[in-house]
Amino acid sequence: MSDSEGRLFIGGQWVEPSSSEWLVSINPATEQESGRVPAANAEDVDRAVAAAREAFDRGPWPRMSVEERSVVLREAAAYLREHTEEIARVITSEMGSPIAQSIHVQVPRAYQIWEYFADLGKTFQWTERRDAYDVVNQASEIVIEHEPIGVVAAIVPWNGPQIVAAMKCAPALISGCTVVLKPSEEAALSFSYLAEAFRRAGLPDGVLNIVPADRVVSEHLVSHPDVDKVSITGSVAAGKRVNELCAAQMKHCTLELGGKSAAILLDDVDLHAAMASLGPIMAFINGQACNAPTRLLVPRSRYDEYASALVETMRALPYGDPSDMNTFVGPLASRRQRDRVASYLELGKQEGATVALGGGIPADRPVGWYVEKTVFTHVENSMRIAQEEIFGPVYCVIAYEDEADAIRIANDTPFGLAGSVWTSDPKRGFEVARQIVAGTVGVNSHTIDMAGPFGGMKDSGFGRECGTEGIADYTQLKTLMPPVGTYV
Repeated sequence: MSDSEGRLFIGGQWVEPSSSEWLVSINPATEQESGRVPAANAEDVDRAVAAAREAFDRGPWPRMSVEERSVVLREAAAYLREHTEEIARVITSEMGSPIAQSIHVQVPRAYQIWEYFADLGKTFQWTERRDAYDVVNQASEIVIEHEPIGVVAAIVPWNGPQIVAAMKCAPALISGCTVVLKPSEEAALSFSYLAEAFRRAGLPDGVLNIVPADRVVSEHLVSHPDVDKVSITGSVAAGKRVNELCAAQMKHCTLELGGKSAAILLDDVDLHAAMASLGPIMAFINGQACNAPTRLLVPRSRYDEYASALVETMRALPYGDPSDMNTFVGPLASRRQRDRVASYLELGKQEGATVALGGGIPADRPVGWYVEKTVFTHVENSMRIAQEEIFGPVYCVIAYEDEADAIRIANDTPFGLAGSVWTSDPKRGFEVARQIVAGTVGVNSHTIDMAGPFGGMKDSGFGRECGTEGIADYTQLKTLMPPVGTYV
């Protein structure tokens, strides 16, 4: 990877940056530097967008067959698969994902997404024929084509850097778009592997460009007149700003934003089975997943039993050094994130919630950005800890009176990203799930699937990733009206 050191990936080459500034990654467990990459400035972004624009307007990529593009994506995925452990250790060192999760989820999930879209592109319905409806058009037929939308700015977060990059870039590239990828300041180190994967796979120059940058430079990318679409995963505040900038230029955007997902445990649930599934999902990436179930809605008639089961489940999850293969919950990604979560721990106490587990910064870990696994009980849904995204291993147990009350509480949130219903009666659970206002709702599960469109409602954003809808989001529709019999 020596060619990448101190350079940016623009136009298919490792090039010198325009400034001498660096983005420095700090290991969340040791508070020591884990690596650094050049900080792209506005001039670098201009170069990257120009390369992507040239590659889209005059390069071969949009004009290649989907089968040819699929081969490139699969070869890049194979490189990522081959370097799984190296990439995983980089991710752990820069944002604190426990190494077992990095090796078994963070990297494999990413290359599986590349493989998924490489295959899906070959079966996607790029063209559709319809009979004309209006009498005046009876001599014509309707041919609808999905055309690549153009130059895409993909802005990814620090919590799942390679996974989210794949969710955006894989459908964009298989569609024939070109991409300027902007990694997070806190998790940019692993992207040298992604660049190298596509360079070795033979991706034409300029199709993928990678520019780590701060928020000011990111705004320059979003506002760039030669960018046709922006896709961002981030905070609600960031999403609203992107939406504002895109609206001013009539530019397409996809916003995958925050969440405050509810897991409804019905009164007939198999509590042991539910906890075995819910615990790891709740604490994945140290509680820093946008779709994590952080509000646990339980029947008031069995409140103490359910709350105790949750506390014991969280207590049992191994906690500590993220480089230890046995660790499931480690430090938060940055000092800023640790301090933010710690402020919510104090807020929960002030609001009158009961600390049933954790509730502070561990005294035995003076080094590293750790917070204790925390469960608040006797939480009212109106409390800020129940309404605002905390993004850490902090969970609220909320009582409901009956099924209708559980649905009301689940929907009483500004967010609408995900949710789940847990029950011994799947049909009952399915009917409850249908009434939850969220983009993805599981029954006895709380995950997403690549075949299902993923995205939010309300403040959780709009647009969809994954599935055929994930490809469609990077295309625009053109209606052609040739004489009948022209399209075969």
